[in-house]
Amino acid sequence: MTPPLAQSLASTRRFGRFTAVDTVDLAIEPGEVVGLLGANGAGKTTLIRMLLGLIRPSAGSVLLFGSPPSRDTRRRLGYVPQSLGLYDDLTPAENLAFAQSAFGEGSAEVPAELKEAAGTPVGALPLGVQRRLAFALALAHRPSLLVLDEPTSGVDPLARTRLWDTIRGAADGGAGVLVTTHNMEEAEECDRLVIMTNGRVVAEGSIGEIVGNTEVTVVETDQWARAFDLVEESGTSAALVGRTLRIPDRVPEEVKGLLDGLPARIERRPATLEERFLQLTLGQPEQSAAR
Repeated sequence: MTPPLAQSLASTRRFGRFTAVDTVDLAIEPGEVVGLLGANGAGKTTLIRMLLGLIRPSAGSVLLFGSPPSRDTRRRLGYVPQSLGLYDDLTPAENLAFAQSAFGEGSAEVPAELKEAAGTPVGALPLGVQRRLAFALALAHRPSLLVLDEPTSGVDPLARTRLWDTIRGAADGGAGVLVTTHNMEEAEECDRLVIMTNGRVVAEGSIGEIVGNTEVTVVETDQWARAFDLVEESGTSAALVGRTLRIPDRVPEEVKGLLDGLPARIERRPATLEERFLQLTLGQPEQSAAR
């Protein structure tokens, strides 16, 4: 049986008395895009660094292609860190040539969409161009596993779409992909999601499995601004979507009391992925977290 491309087996990482990653199990298979979600400080980047072999677990273990991370297993990786990992004083052509030399394979040819920038130092290029170059470097040696840490941060919607086309293309070609993101629209592009909070995995599965039967209370009223004020004044969190209020942590009877007789239609509706994510990461009561 072929082992997963990357595997975390009850991995734990401590920094002094602080536990950044706490007994996390995770596996990435060929051809799938796994989204790793969590608020800042949830442990996502630390977990990635362990999977890459950049730091060792304090307990548990990690495997790359069935073996402990090593120089040989890392040759089969493509990695785009948050910092992009580019040399600002080198041109795109020089960055690609360096990557080819480091991996001993792949193409140093500048992709067509970067030709105009081929001779410009990377530090002088727009962020969107830099991110496309980082992707080109990560994919040049045709990796079996692509690891992307907030790969589309700071780029415009069109550039984001193009980068996700690249991600999906890599998976369709058989590579496994692990990607962190704060963007719920991007999360919907993933085949499977893993949600972390306080160093632990609190939910894992498809969007349908994670959201499950979770519901929120929805308020529809012509006096939506007044309704929003009344809910907020009570100390209850609410999201205003158009002219509709969505309240995750109150049942309709409670919301009716908060509105103090204000005419409104109040009912329960299925939660969105973002609402479920907030429930899980903010420690609100769980209703159906797939594990």
